[in-house]
Amino acid sequence: MGKKGGEKIFLSSLKGAAIFLIVLFILMMVSLIHGALPALRKFSFFSFFFSSQWDPICEQFGALPFVVGTLLTSTLALAISIPFSLAVAIFLTEFVKKGPLASILSTTTDLLAAIPSVIYGFWGLFVLVPVVQIFEMKIGVPPFGVGIFTASLVLAVMIIPYAASVSREVLSMVPKELKEGAYALGATRRDVVLKISFPYSAGGIAAGILLAFGRALGETMAVTMVIGNSNSIPKSIFEPANTMASVIANEFAEATSDVHLAALIEIALILFLITILFGLAGRFIINRMAVKDNVP
Repeated sequence: MGKKGGEKIFLSSLKGAAIFLIVLFILMMVSLIHGALPALRKFSFFSFFFSSQWDPICEQFGALPFVVGTLLTSTLALAISIPFSLAVAIFLTEFVKKGPLASILSTTTDLLAAIPSVIYGFWGLFVLVPVVQIFEMKIGVPPFGVGIFTASLVLAVMIIPYAASVSREVLSMVPKELKEGAYALGATRRDVVLKISFPYSAGGIAAGILLAFGRALGETMAVTMVIGNSNSIPKSIFEPANTMASVIANEFAEATSDVHLAALIEIALILFLITILFGLAGRFIINRMAVKDNVP
């Protein structure tokens, strides 16, 4: 087989993999829609999405409490994790590039991503919940311990490695010439980080943050163990709630009717669509950042 034949096989393999991913995506969408058909026939998509009632006995279902719980938990977790993720990335790329401390911190950050989510759930349940209860008593709110705030703290720890690792990689790719030129002109390390490294790596950092957000949207077991599993719209971040993933995990095996099962599958479909929407929005933001950076 000649060189050209090998290249054709390689190109065909790449095309086949790309087509397979597209087909897999379509099949996932079709299977979710097919499974949700009983609920879609009984409730319109928009009425199901905006309804806040969830009563399996009366077969009245609405996804709004779980959509709100998912977005609140994921957004709060992302807001908590971003400062720590960026701090780790900056520390490893600008202050401690080599040595035992850099190796320990880098390894520890990567290991956080390898810990099973159920371990995070147990840690949150037995360690974090009592601490949150004490905090809630001090600020004068009902000391549930479990709830959106606790779930967000657990999620924040879980998603730090994703944003930190990507941010570290893109910050390390900033050309040395740019940094050295800034230092030669009298810039401080703070100026170099804020005015050189961050603008140059903005697209990559945004990609890491979006990766972390996508991870937070779909997390199931750890959130299920500490969020409180309440099927109502939370009035504050300290109240128990449910996410789309946690309600599916709690009720899928115990669905009492075809409509109940279909409603859970429709929630999975909504989660799928929300993830796609945020992914497309993130891709648009990253592309806009790349265009802005290339404008002279």
